[in-house]
Amino acid sequence: MVDEALSRRREVKPVILAVDDEAGVLGAVERDLRRHYRDYRVLGAGSGAEALEALRRLKQRGVPVVLFLVDQRMPQMTGTEFLAQAMALYPEARKVLLTAYADTEAAITSINRIGLDYYLMKPWDPPEQHLYPVLDDLLEDWAASVQLPYEGIRVLGTLWSAPSHQVRDFLARNRIPYRWLDLERDAEAARLLSTLGSERPKLPVLWFPDGSSLEAPSPRALAEKVGMKTQASQPFYDLIIVGGGPAGLGAAVYASSEGLRTLIVEKDALGGQAGTSSRIENYLGFPKGLSGTDLARRAEAQARRFGTEILTPREVCRVRAQDPYRIVELEDGSELTCHAVLIATGATAQRLAAPGVEELTGVGVYYGAAVTEAALYRRQEVFVVGGANSAGQGAMFLAGYARKVTMLVRAESLEKGMSQYLVDQIRAQSNIEVRTRTVVGEVQGEGRLEALTLRNLETGHSETLPAAALFLFIGAVPHTRMVSGLVEMNSAGFILTGTDLVREGKRPGGWTLQRDPFLLETSVPGIFAAGDVRQGAVRRVASAVGEGAITVGLVHQYLKTV
Repeated sequence: MVDEALSRRREVKPVILAVDDEAGVLGAVERDLRRHYRDYRVLGAGSGAEALEALRRLKQRGVPVVLFLVDQRMPQMTGTEFLAQAMALYPEARKVLLTAYADTEAAITSINRIGLDYYLMKPWDPPEQHLYPVLDDLLEDWAASVQLPYEGIRVLGTLWSAPSHQVRDFLARNRIPYRWLDLERDAEAARLLSTLGSERPKLPVLWFPDGSSLEAPSPRALAEKVGMKTQASQPFYDLIIVGGGPAGLGAAVYASSEGLRTLIVEKDALGGQAGTSSRIENYLGFPKGLSGTDLARRAEAQARRFGTEILTPREVCRVRAQDPYRIVELEDGSELTCHAVLIATGATAQRLAAPGVEELTGVGVYYGAAVTEAALYRRQEVFVVGGANSAGQGAMFLAGYARKVTMLVRAESLEKGMSQYLVDQIRAQSNIEVRTRTVVGEVQGEGRLEALTLRNLETGHSETLPAAALFLFIGAVPHTRMVSGLVEMNSAGFILTGTDLVREGKRPGGWTLQRDPFLLETSVPGIFAAGDVRQGAVRRVASAVGEGAITVGLVHQYLKTV
């Protein structure tokens, strides 16, 4: 009976609801939708009131609604007015207006008022060009973000456990859905734990849909269990990209689309530091902004579509040159060979040197991770350290959950290191307090963070305040260990490229080619660097993506000489 019930539940299709008072138009919309979206149930309604009644019945039955496609000009209730009410029932559903040219202003107003996702001009023929691409993108977004009826991985652990945090963070950053069960709060967790038959299982424990479980798994063991690719399919590639942040993903899309056999090796999760951002609002082409997770998901799908192979979580320990090839050595000693390598490893989070930080990391103290942990600190007081965009984005995201967010900024103002749009948002947010010229002197707690000692750099005054969580966005150091001793770097460890390698007209030592290094080429021909790992890089997502794309053109030029 249980299996039967689960089977019936899986057969429930998410609903696409079309609303238009003109019967002919509504029929045409339903016809086009049913022809293309067979995995969804398409419903139609001739008015806003009829549609709302249908939504109430669907809600009572627990049927998910994925998208509204609504005419703006309807009597009694406009499309915008309907969507405003429908959001109360299905806030996650995507919202699209059908408009005439005269309704453009109403559509713009809807974007600001109700978060309209898109508006389409009538007529939309041919749907293959004007309708389906837009809806495909919105449906993919919905599927990636909505909380569906649960049938997946369950993670059992304790909130104040660094290993539990690490597993949750790994799953979240790799966009693997899971259900969290707190052993200290959930009766179901205790019952599940007792089924293992072990008196002291290692936490966290993960249960999978096939009935199997893992105790405190390593990232690689977990990745293999959930079906992530951890082994390369071939020994040789045209281009191996070390690092799957915006620069690496940008390079992969262009390289694969241009026919290069391309492999990305990423040690944590695709998206890099940008992937942990709760909201990127100044990225071209996304007027409503997008999260780092969304950006990584879209870029990954695009790269895979063109044939990029992705290994994660795998770490590159060493890169070496063996002309005319470049060798990449992985953490298990295995090696991959290629024509060219791109180092796009970005930077590793800078550690906060204050007493108590190391002991409480993962149990109240987090490097980034605002997206992963924010919901755990509802109606509590949390602190954010940092004055750059990542700190501002984290503070804004946390403000949607916490009672109060206090930003601790070393500089004398936010404007010193943050985009103005973020500064304005933070100042308008009533539950964010900004303390400038303030640093963390010490963190305190037994088994979890309980308090912070703050020090004012101008007055020297210190005070201790209770704290539920501390999120650190304090900059980063370049992750370049795999090319240490191979390519030239500056004193801080950032890789030198292009013109920075030519001093007084002389090329770098050991350079054998009769040309200067290309713009993003290192001191070793065929090894390139892009993004935050490179000296002189502009630390913006768009810049990293652009550098990744530029690198591919330079790789083509290099390959002509191999």
